This record gives sequence, C-alpha cells and structure tokens, in this order.
Amino acid sequence: MGKNPLERLNEIAQVIYDKKGSNILALDVRGLSSITDYLLIAEGNVDRHVTAIAKAIVAELKGKGETPFHTEGLQNGDWVVIDCSEIVIHIFMPSLRGIYSLERLWDDSKLVDLNIDITKAGSVEADL
Repeated sequence: MGKNPLERLNEIAQVIYDKKGSNILALDVRGLSSITDYLLIAEGNVDRHVTAIAKAIVAELKGKGETPFHTEGLQNGDWVVIDCSEIVIHIFMPSLRGIYSLERLWDDSKLVDLNIDITKAGSVEADL
C-alpha cells in the first residue's frame, strides 16, 4: 500500500472510466466520516455492467498487491460497494443512485478533482 489515497483514487476512477462507467464522482469525507477518507461513486448501465466494473476494480487492486477489505453486492449487481479502507467505492445502477443520493448525504464533503485520461478507452463488451 505504497500509494497515497489520491493516487489510488485516480487509478480506480480511471478503471471505471475505461470500463465505460459514468457520472464518476469522488468526495473527500475526511473529518466527516470515521469509516473512510474518500468516497468514489459511479454508475454502470445495467446490473451486469455494474458487476463488470466492480470486478475490474478488484482485479486492478489485486494486480497492484492490494486486496479490498470487503466487497458487497456482486450477486445482485444493482449496487456494489468495495471497501478499501481509505476509499469506499460505490457503483450503482442509475435508478438506485438517485434513490440513495449519497452525494446529498455527504453534502458537507469536498469534491475531489479527478485526473481521468479520457483518451484511453477500455472495452466493456469483452467482460459482459
């Protein structure tokens, strides 16, 4: 775990973008949450897409020698949560993201400016 949380946050956001995830948002909740420092929230199109994005994130982390503490929701795929200690990742189907509105729950948090390379392109079709 040599990387700082902001570097990891950007790497994970890039994986989401490369897998065609959308509405990627990172919140700095340091001082507001005793559970984590950052929330990363994004959407997939359908349940299989949400699951594919989450599996790609877990594979990326494991490829770098890191293992999430807990992953929940891979069975359903409508909302997957990946707990990486300093970063908790939420991948939603659009309808559920609107219902739970985590952005409003953490409205005192600071928005993190992500550095996503939009010239890179992944292929979600191979994972579906």
